Amino acid sequence: MKIVWLGHSAFLLEGSRKVLIDPFLSGNPLAAKKPDEVDVEFILVTHGHGDHLGDTVEIAKRCKAKVVCIHELSRILSKFGIETIGMNIGGTAKFNSLTVTIVPAVHSADLEDEKGNLISTGNPVGFVVEMDKVKIYHTGDTNVFVDMQLIGELYKPEIMLLPIGDYYTMGIREAVKALELVKPKIAIPMHYNTFPVIKQDPKEFEKAVKAAKLDVKVVILKPGESFEYNKK
Repeated sequence: MKIVWLGHSAFLLEGSRKVLIDPFLSGNPLAAKKPDEVDVEFILVTHGHGDHLGDTVEIAKRCKAKVVCIHELSRILSKFGIETIGMNIGGTAKFNSLTVTIVPAVHSADLEDEKGNLISTGNPVGFVVEMDKVKIYHTGDTNVFVDMQLIGELYKPEIMLLPIGDYYTMGIREAVKALELVKPKIAIPMHYNTFPVIKQDPKEFEKAVKAAKLDVKVVILKPGESFEYNKK
């Protein structure tokens, strides 16, 4: 499977299916692609904040992609004429060679409309995605929480995509603890350096993981760079 970091929390997973997660591209100063430059079958949205929901509607309409998200957000998005699959925490959906499980995240999730009103979009979530026998855990925006250990035990993800930016999510110290709980083989940091308030050095994260003596390889990507992982 090929994992492409598009910046912030946006990832493109390319294998037997094409999956886009949290497509915040327009308005993202570090985005590696424009919305019209991606072609996908599925879009996974962790929560309703603008820097995660991003260009979901535009891309879904153009590509006729299915949007997978929490039930309440799916009802809002379906009003824009796109196909949504509304699930809830603990649920798993199978799409031939693609399996998507929704897991908890500790964050907020309201959406601000054009008039500045806050609309509830349901709970924030993370996703465990299995494709071509590879399991990836995208945490979404979250702090570390003890039940991450259950996610690791139940789904055994080889790759974990997790925020290190602090301020709005967990920072480096908490992210290292999250790896300790989940025990993936590979960690790819995200949700940092997009804005000044979440500026972090991913090399410091890598050093902290080594200092904690975790058996986890940290893969640092620049927006647009990719990492390939194949199940042996």
